[in-house]
Amino acid sequence: MLIGYVSDERYVALADVLLEFIDDRGNSVEARSRATGSVHADLPAGNYRVVLQKAGFGAKFSRLTIPSSEPYQFRLLADGLLGYAWPKWVQSGEEAEFRVHSVEQYHLELWRYGMQPELVRQLGWHDEHGPRATMQVTPDGDYTRTGTEWNKVGYVCPTHRQFVTAPERSGLYYFRARTQSGQHFSFPWIVAPAQPSAGLAVLASNITWNAYNPFGGRSNYIHADQLPPTPTVNSRFELPRYIDAEHGTWGYPGYAPLSFERPEPFLDIDFDECLTDPIEGRQACHMAPAEWRLAGWLEQHQIPYDYYAETQLDDGTLDLSSYRVLALAVHPEYWTRRMYDRVKKWVFEEGGRLVYLGGNGLNCEVTLHPNGSMTVQNGSITSLWSAGMGGQDSRMAVRHESEANLLGVVFTPSGAMTGAPYCVVDGSHWVFEGTGLATGDLFGKACLHRRCPGGASGHETDKRSASSPPNTQLLASGLNPDAGGAEMVIFETASGGSVFSVGSINYVASLPVDAAVSRITANVLKRFLA
Repeated sequence: MLIGYVSDERYVALADVLLEFIDDRGNSVEARSRATGSVHADLPAGNYRVVLQKAGFGAKFSRLTIPSSEPYQFRLLADGLLGYAWPKWVQSGEEAEFRVHSVEQYHLELWRYGMQPELVRQLGWHDEHGPRATMQVTPDGDYTRTGTEWNKVGYVCPTHRQFVTAPERSGLYYFRARTQSGQHFSFPWIVAPAQPSAGLAVLASNITWNAYNPFGGRSNYIHADQLPPTPTVNSRFELPRYIDAEHGTWGYPGYAPLSFERPEPFLDIDFDECLTDPIEGRQACHMAPAEWRLAGWLEQHQIPYDYYAETQLDDGTLDLSSYRVLALAVHPEYWTRRMYDRVKKWVFEEGGRLVYLGGNGLNCEVTLHPNGSMTVQNGSITSLWSAGMGGQDSRMAVRHESEANLLGVVFTPSGAMTGAPYCVVDGSHWVFEGTGLATGDLFGKACLHRRCPGGASGHETDKRSASSPPNTQLLASGLNPDAGGAEMVIFETASGGSVFSVGSINYVASLPVDAAVSRITANVLKRFLA
């Protein structure tokens, strides 16, 4: 009889896993998983303690009742080095717990990522007397919905607390873990100020980070609605993303939650990486490693800022009334409606000034839940072209309104996965002061973005639409193919508010290395902060 399936942390089928089923009387039955990860055994009805073993993975215990209404999903975690802080976002003076998975002793440090990585404190070596005692286990089933719950099993001793108090200085922090055998892993920690201390608030796009995180087998791009009944054997044969001509990502009536309480391998930054180094990797270039370039650039130019998570805007920790300027960076694709409405009110009614240094932003509504998870409201759409969304600009527009109402621009798929410089459209505008640029000149040729190299306009780009405010002024356009260049725009509101948008994921990756991009951004921030 089919008992269930065994898979790893990516929901990939594991073959030849040894399982021992032990009933309440101590009788045991042995089984091994097949090529599909399936487990077959003749088990009488009853309760079983299940022991799982496979080389290269952490052994674990599970509990199973036979008969079961559906095949059981056993989950194993590969040996390695991973970690995350929980909570992942705090205010200065608050505590978070570091949760690290390692099969050998590891050393931990806390660093702040500003103009350059700066060591904040040593957190020592961590190991235990028991064999592989710093190894974590993951829950069975779909823990992308509920979290990995690390430090839950066997972490009961109060003298071995793994908590760190957030430093006084706001910013993007990273824990750096390394083992004696040479493995390295770093994971971020967002520290907001206890009280506002600057005129500029910068938002980390941590909701987007979570939407792209596939740890556990699901993200908003892989099995977005739910885990399928059987683990993956070969992605290109099985996943709708690859076998569906329409990409098959979001054509569902509903979507299971995605927990924030998971490690985020895509956010790792190499210990030797510097601010002006190319951003390597498919995902790093549009998430935290790229956002660090803005934080570092701000400190190079001595522009004070307070750093917040997007989730802290939603819960009210970030009080916009205390700030003159709000900056969004790189790829803030997923927002709650409460965030969107609050920022729009601040800009249009309270004189707030928004600087949007990213692309494909505010494109889709999410709902945040008290248990530390979120539901992405993609809707049942066939593509991100307007026709695939019932004629609407975006997923946000399907449920609420087009983000072009607030940003002046909105993402379209044209130009996606390309990179190019911008061309100046209105060289007389004050944003170009001190750059030496005139109408028709190119800028943004230098860029650290290695996934879509070619310039500051790229990866994913935004353009004006019918929903853009009537007074939206075009300043520059990217030269990406198929009329896919980002549109740099600016407009003012009747309350004295302003919005400056660059419409490109690549843009921040040009900040540290392109003089014109740097000067334009400095001009805007200094004018808006005045």
